[in-house]
Amino acid sequence: MPYVITQNCCKDASCVPVCPVDCIRPAGSTGEFTDTQMLYIDPQECIDCGACLEECPVDAIHFDEDLPPELERFREINAAYFERHPLEPSILAEPIRPDRVQPGSLRVATVGAGPAACYAATALIGIDGLEVDLFERLPTPFGLIRAGVAPDHQHTKSVVRVFEHVLGNKRVGCHLNVEIGTDLTHDDLLAHHHAVIYAVGAARSRDLGIPGEELPGNHSAVDFVGWYNGHPDHTHHTFDLSGERAVIVGNGNVALDVARVLLLDHDRLAQTDIAEHALNALYNSNIREVVILGRRGPRDAAFSAAEFMALGHLPGVDVVIDGAELEAGAADDIDTELKLQVAGEYADRPTSPGNKRIVFRFLASPAEVTGHEAADGLRIVSNRIDEAGQLVAGDTADGTELIDTPLILRSIGYQGSAIDGLPFTSTTGTIPNDCGRVIDETGQPVPGTYVTGWIKRGPRGVIGTNRTCADETVAGLVEDFTSGRLTRTVGDRAALSRLLAERGANAIDWNGWRAVDAAERRHGREQSRPRVKIVDTAELVAAATAPTDSA
Repeated sequence: MPYVITQNCCKDASCVPVCPVDCIRPAGSTGEFTDTQMLYIDPQECIDCGACLEECPVDAIHFDEDLPPELERFREINAAYFERHPLEPSILAEPIRPDRVQPGSLRVATVGAGPAACYAATALIGIDGLEVDLFERLPTPFGLIRAGVAPDHQHTKSVVRVFEHVLGNKRVGCHLNVEIGTDLTHDDLLAHHHAVIYAVGAARSRDLGIPGEELPGNHSAVDFVGWYNGHPDHTHHTFDLSGERAVIVGNGNVALDVARVLLLDHDRLAQTDIAEHALNALYNSNIREVVILGRRGPRDAAFSAAEFMALGHLPGVDVVIDGAELEAGAADDIDTELKLQVAGEYADRPTSPGNKRIVFRFLASPAEVTGHEAADGLRIVSNRIDEAGQLVAGDTADGTELIDTPLILRSIGYQGSAIDGLPFTSTTGTIPNDCGRVIDETGQPVPGTYVTGWIKRGPRGVIGTNRTCADETVAGLVEDFTSGRLTRTVGDRAALSRLLAERGANAIDWNGWRAVDAAERRHGREQSRPRVKIVDTAELVAAATAPTDSA
């Protein structure tokens, strides 16, 4: 019997090259981003060797006969993909890289420690002799894997196993708790490295652009996610959980994460690594209904089919679909077809008295946040799709509807921030680049400067998408090195350490993070949890520098 890829797929495609019969799709070459939101195994060609199972970093692959009930549907989902896309030979063009370089001839800095930076470091460290220095503003690595992935998605967080041996490599220097722009400048990095890769993500939320959005009670989902995940920048936030309804504007996977966290049973949340302050606040929450607004119909919803389908397995929670066209068309791809099919099943499913509810409102846009001293509701307008299939925005003159709620969370996209000394495109929130090479206003490459991740391509894709993105950037960097464009004299690691000391930077190395990790896991074991996060920067630094026998 074949293996099956399921909901947790991170799509980093590490399973693709190890398959001896080449039956995992869609397979993209370096820098190529495929449209599907997960990978699939052809059940007719799979030979049950288990290579993909061993390689999968997030435990998303199951033996056909071992699928738990809530994942059994993925058997038919995998098969359906190949009914629509019959298996053809895949010819993946692997990037050409040297096996080794002369020690000291290529030193690369990566700014950021999230998946984009970690995938870049993984690609770089495969070249013997190359040195990497990783810089991160926070005292902790892994970026959104730690501070963005929902706490009930522990399998997704396990992708860090791919990176731990890389960041612990002696040719990788970890400099956590070091902020570029404050402790070091871009010029400082170039003085000690032949190239710099910025992998700083996109942390700013877009605004709604409607009256009343300045009122307390209207928050960015970024703030809420950071709050429940224990991000040091967001632990101070407070959210009004006294009402019975919350509204989320936007319907991507982040919106679904937020809805689950708001409605999950306390005992289930208490088995995760959710921040302690959030766990306590949610224990006293009165919220029983979460309304998720999307300005388009379900066909164009941003959530993945797998995450949408998983909502139907939440105990004590009904999923309600409010007024939408759910028939699939001939032009719909497999992911869209599945979304519409699942939405139809939810629409036909009876609700249960006493259950909590997730209500999807499609073709609805926010028009005004109402309230005086704080938000007490969200006024919305109805949109429609015209005969040509185009969205026609609603007009307040045609009438509005008021949804009573003291808590509004906007999840409508993210933008990167400008970096001192580098070009920036404010309309997209990205750094202009050509396949990862940063370019100036004339279109010329900025010497030795590269980008990867959301600051390169915008906020799209899942964790594993960063792998092919990083591979493309690293391929360009290596090409520049082999052509001599990065050849110059730079300071070595000892000189970098002296500069950090002179600047008073309290850098945390990989061993420091391991001490934090050990402390969090130890506290977690005491409460039968994966870990209890340390959420204060000073306490994180203290844990990182504590003697080994007390860490």
